[in-house]
Amino acid sequence: MNNLFVYCEIEDGIIADVSLELLTKGRTLADKLGCRLEAVVAGNKLDGVEKQVLPYGVDKLHVFDDARLYPYTSLPHASILINLFKEEKPQICLMGATVIGRDLGPRVSSALKSGLTADCTSLEIGSYEDKKNGVTVDNLLYQIRPAFGGNIVATIINPENRPQMATVREGVMKKEILEEGYKGEVVGHEVGKYVADTDYVIKVVSRNIRKAKHNLKGAPIIVSGGYGVGSRENFNLLFDLAKVINAEVGGSRAAVDAGFCDHDRQIGQTGVTVRPKLYIACGISGQIQHIAGMQESSIIISVNSDPAAPINSIADYVITGTVEEVVPKMIKYYKKNSK
Repeated sequence: MNNLFVYCEIEDGIIADVSLELLTKGRTLADKLGCRLEAVVAGNKLDGVEKQVLPYGVDKLHVFDDARLYPYTSLPHASILINLFKEEKPQICLMGATVIGRDLGPRVSSALKSGLTADCTSLEIGSYEDKKNGVTVDNLLYQIRPAFGGNIVATIINPENRPQMATVREGVMKKEILEEGYKGEVVGHEVGKYVADTDYVIKVVSRNIRKAKHNLKGAPIIVSGGYGVGSRENFNLLFDLAKVINAEVGGSRAAVDAGFCDHDRQIGQTGVTVRPKLYIACGISGQIQHIAGMQESSIIISVNSDPAAPINSIADYVITGTVEEVVPKMIKYYKKNSK
């Protein structure tokens, strides 16, 4: 009762990284609340799935195993969460801001009349003072995300309805095993008690999953460009630098919209979230939408002609100058010192 739940996505028997990241964050939040961390996995052939989930500090794993639950379809998975939550009455539910999470989350929150905050970049526990009614509510989930086109960071709370629901993008939270041998309870549910036969009206006949061309999320070094790079031709300098230092190339939304680089290289709130060891930001002003997607990088180098560019405030090193001036010198230096 009143525990913290994480819905875990599964593909080909593997729990999604975003779900494991949320389990890591969920464990921290549950400790602050003094409650249990519970997880839900729905799919087929789930024997041994607890070995992937429990090490992240999960106290109780709810397993729903049925051939008709995989691949994902909306109605059966929504019915599982809706009916399970009516029984368990969780105070918080987290899920990934993925294709599945963006379909499932609103269905569940609408049915339970609980509300949902999408695309959160941070989650914390705090209190809220209702000055109008003279009431203070403790242990609320602070659902933090950019708002109004990224011009502000909004903290959203839900003092009245439960569960408090939020989706989080992959890569925003850290993924960290708590204890390999963590002892948690595994409960196998009878799916028929939660899902009506009519919920299986839609069947997936075939699937064609197209994987991303570029491995930005797994790259240890990223060279990224913004609108300040100036042109698609100048963007080629970033590819030249990336080739020398074995890096991937990314871009801000402004660079993508200007046609300087492909959309699947976009980093930020509306693109990919990354946390490389080294992030070289070239000609990027540092709007909050972009910052949200790379601020957890270990080391940030900013190359910008504007000394007052917002990104400089979070950069570890700032190089003032144009991309045309600085990047060729960096390429020359790395070539000389890598031999």
